[in-house]
Amino acid sequence: MTKFKRGNIFNNVEIVDIASGGKAVGKVDNVVIFINNAVPGDVVDVVINSVKRRYYEGNVLNFIKFSDKRTDPKCTHFGVCGGCKWQNLSYTEQLKFKQKQVVDNLVRIGKITINSIEDIIPSENIYYYRNKLEYTFSNKRWLTKDEFNADPFVPLNINGLGFHIPGLFSKVLNIDECFLQAAPSDAIRLAVKKFAIVNDYTFFDLKEQTGFLRNLIIRTSTQSELMVIVVFHQEDDEKVNALMQHLAEQFPEITSLMYVINPKRNDTISDLDVILYKGKDHLTEKMNELTFRIGPKSFFQTNSVQALTLYNVVKDFAGLTGKEIVYDLYTGTGTIAIFLSAAAKKVVGVEYIEQAIENAKENSLFNGQKNTVFVAGIMEKILDNAFIQTHGQPDVVITDPPRSGMHPKVVEQLLQIAPSKIVYVSCNPSTQARDLALLSGAYNVLKIQPVDMFPHTEHVENVALLLKK
Repeated sequence: MTKFKRGNIFNNVEIVDIASGGKAVGKVDNVVIFINNAVPGDVVDVVINSVKRRYYEGNVLNFIKFSDKRTDPKCTHFGVCGGCKWQNLSYTEQLKFKQKQVVDNLVRIGKITINSIEDIIPSENIYYYRNKLEYTFSNKRWLTKDEFNADPFVPLNINGLGFHIPGLFSKVLNIDECFLQAAPSDAIRLAVKKFAIVNDYTFFDLKEQTGFLRNLIIRTSTQSELMVIVVFHQEDDEKVNALMQHLAEQFPEITSLMYVINPKRNDTISDLDVILYKGKDHLTEKMNELTFRIGPKSFFQTNSVQALTLYNVVKDFAGLTGKEIVYDLYTGTGTIAIFLSAAAKKVVGVEYIEQAIENAKENSLFNGQKNTVFVAGIMEKILDNAFIQTHGQPDVVITDPPRSGMHPKVVEQLLQIAPSKIVYVSCNPSTQARDLALLSGAYNVLKIQPVDMFPHTEHVENVALLLKK
């Protein structure tokens, strides 16, 4: 029997699949090894770097054979940056494995009998599709092998502005060019970094929690609007104003220029004041005839174009006639609720984040809707009999929970409420499958539609239509 331990090398391992976490799957003596930076069809030599209870993790030492499913990564940061793990896999193959991931989870975890499943809907854009990116400043950036082995007597600037290295939160990879967000995202990031270095602004030390520059957030919309938020660790009016004025002059296309002072130990700005330096305090996004205002703290689907595709699937599955009361659980800033409201008698959105509910109310009012109600509360506590009596018995429930899925109590409440139809939108097919299994005693899964929102990643959205038995 083969013994597995860290440092062991196995030769001629064929990559046979991709796991839900995005890593390639190889097998030795029927034992699963999760492998970085390989694709199905590759044959590789693997070194074991981690021993778990039921599986092992490894890295590729040598490629013996390259798969015909491969494609050349477009990004020079591929393999270090964890943002686009599948750039070495053709987009056609990415879609096949995402579809397989949905089916495998529904069958294996949910024990769902799948009579039919629609083909996954591809993303219209596979590059430059994100409307929001957040970069981190670091005074000890990740060094490449060449930099690490360079002449120690040659000065090396180790300030960086980019993304966290996967699994190493204190390490930040400096980004030169990124294909996730359209221009001028790269130019703004590079200009901020250059200005900071030239003017001796200190970059943040993630371990010591010191330094002046902390984060840079860039948001865009399909309406050619651009929001830039610079997050500083401490106050310094002179330095803040100098950088903000530099951005305003260099990039007049910025429509919302803002900054935040964040002295906390975490990066979230949801509980902090966002100060408007120049322009509007929001972006606008359009979906069909609807207009959404997106503030600096607002949640909005990260792929704006594909979000419309996703919401059209939800609307189709809901099959509204104008007579239904609809509950939209985990409504966020109310985008789905607002999108469906014209086809419903009444839509009730529920979300635990109060600021998101305020955004939902503002967007509903802005669009002139009078049949939407938005309520803030903890989901597993709020859906009681009093809530139903106040807002009405729902005919249709839309649920779009976080990656962790629905709380067990929410599932129990849905079974008690017993709407005739549930449309379950999920960004995590495994937790969706778990929840569908819990609902299976009372509901049949009628339709399944995967949607790709994030090309070059393992992530996939899935919409399931449940009908009451």
